[in-house]
Amino acid sequence: MIKKLFFTLILLSSCSNDDDNSEKVHEPKAWEKDGWNLVWHDEFDGDELDLTKWSHEIGGHGFGNNELQYYTDSDTNSFLRDGNLVIKANVVPQGVNSSKGLRYYTSARLRTKEKGDWLYGRIDVKAKIALGQGIWPAIWMLPTDWRYGGWPASGEIDIMEHVGYDPGGIHFSVHTEAYNHMLNNQRTAYKSLDDINDNYHLYSIEWYADRIDFFIDDVKYFMFTNDGAGNFRTWPFDQRFHLLINIAVGGQWPGSPDNSTKFPSEMLIDFVRVYEASEN
Repeated sequence: MIKKLFFTLILLSSCSNDDDNSEKVHEPKAWEKDGWNLVWHDEFDGDELDLTKWSHEIGGHGFGNNELQYYTDSDTNSFLRDGNLVIKANVVPQGVNSSKGLRYYTSARLRTKEKGDWLYGRIDVKAKIALGQGIWPAIWMLPTDWRYGGWPASGEIDIMEHVGYDPGGIHFSVHTEAYNHMLNNQRTAYKSLDDINDNYHLYSIEWYADRIDFFIDDVKYFMFTNDGAGNFRTWPFDQRFHLLINIAVGGQWPGSPDNSTKFPSEMLIDFVRVYEASEN
């Protein structure tokens, strides 16, 4: 449990008395949580993205989902503003060359790989979610070392996914070799909220050796349990994972943007905080 610190101010003088002594209680920091120790965080309070914590993935090859965007490291697609990380999807009328031809949308995909990698713990991401047909924002995790092989054998943890044709829908999922969307049996749950673009919500997981719990605003909506078989096909979540945050455009799940889609489309991240369980 995170310890509250108590400071006692003792006034020493020849005329001091008990009324001069006062005990001041430490005000908890915003990130303090009972039962958890903060081990990594980004509050996005500076002027530039902290590249000791984040890396950009760059490219437009579709990322296995026939996505339409080209991911860049440009400050037109990811930047800090008013204490937020902003990820912005833009239209590029002239197109951007990629291995799959011209891409007419740009966006950003940030990850913490080799700069923030964790086995078990709590992940908190406070965000406003981008909307629009064909818009696919996600807060998710992939294995750092891919010990059990390529996707989906080494696993995927989707803390939050939204597809724009369903304006309030939030999806939580895990993918493994035994359970994944290619087999149409991924382990998943759904929650609808009516203000995901207007208001910040806290998207979280608590990841233990025996389960992963999924939360919005500290309310648990989904749990994926280790079946105890000792088989990576159903539980590859005993290895390091890292965090990704991105807006995809188009793809097999959300479909393509249409005339109703408003660009630019933005996702705002207020903070990312990672905790390990404290020892009692």
